[in-house]
Amino acid sequence: MDVSASTRRDFLKLLGTAAVIGAATPDLLACVHKQPVRLTILHTNDVHSRLDPFPMDGGRNAGKGGVARRATLIDQIRKQEKNVLLFDAGDIFQGTPYFNLYKGEPEILAMNRLGYDAGTLGNHDFDGGVDNMVTQFGKATFPMLIANYDFKNTVMDGRTKPYKVFEKDGIRVGVFGLGIKPEGLIPKDAYRETVYLDPVETATTTAQQLRQQERCDYVVCLSHLGYKYEGPTISDTVLAGKTRNIDLIIGGHTHTFLDAPVAINNLDGFPVWVNQVGFAGINLGRLDLTFERGKASLSGQSLEIKA
Repeated sequence: MDVSASTRRDFLKLLGTAAVIGAATPDLLACVHKQPVRLTILHTNDVHSRLDPFPMDGGRNAGKGGVARRATLIDQIRKQEKNVLLFDAGDIFQGTPYFNLYKGEPEILAMNRLGYDAGTLGNHDFDGGVDNMVTQFGKATFPMLIANYDFKNTVMDGRTKPYKVFEKDGIRVGVFGLGIKPEGLIPKDAYRETVYLDPVETATTTAQQLRQQERCDYVVCLSHLGYKYEGPTISDTVLAGKTRNIDLIIGGHTHTFLDAPVAINNLDGFPVWVNQVGFAGINLGRLDLTFERGKASLSGQSLEIKA
């Protein structure tokens, strides 16, 4: 894609206005850093093959979104900030003719161009079946992280990782992925022998491993469980309250538009920040973290992508 540099005026037009200042997380970091370190986390979810902006048809989302505009904004932020990570919380595929025709290839190539650092799997990423997932995700320059899907009896075996550790200015950020229960949501012939593991148990074990064995300063969950439900289904808000060692949940699936991240106390009474930015690439989530004296503070906002 041909993406020109954004002017300051154009960049400011893309920015949202909502923001929240997060309280410091008490003594959860694996090590104490002598100088403040700033880290910016950018994220998307449920883009659903929306590569072009919505048409100017007078609809609610007319003119919003578009992968080229997202690339311009991300490039601008990377020029301004030293340490940036870019993640996606699933449902990359399905929703426009791009997927119907090309089965996910242009979506993955676009994410490569934008420099995504990691993503997780959504239910619609199975829409072409596991064979198609092998083909398309095999073209990705970033890892697909999913800790609670066991693919050992499928062609996807060995094609994903449960987690990855990123290091920025001495800060170790552990990132893992969780997917929603396939049964009743994904056709059986699409996920085949994929085994679904309990997300709370998996998150508890994985987050502890990242905190203790991997000595991560900050633990992020890329979740496609959904933000919140009325019934017993495990959501991001439930996950936050039933686990330890997770600092941030970047969510998807429910297409929830949050202007800023929401704090949910975990089992130890520490805040877990939960965020989600709608669908179709309309917004880009931005979370700015400052690590200082063994603690992390957070501010967040949702940046609208529009002309």
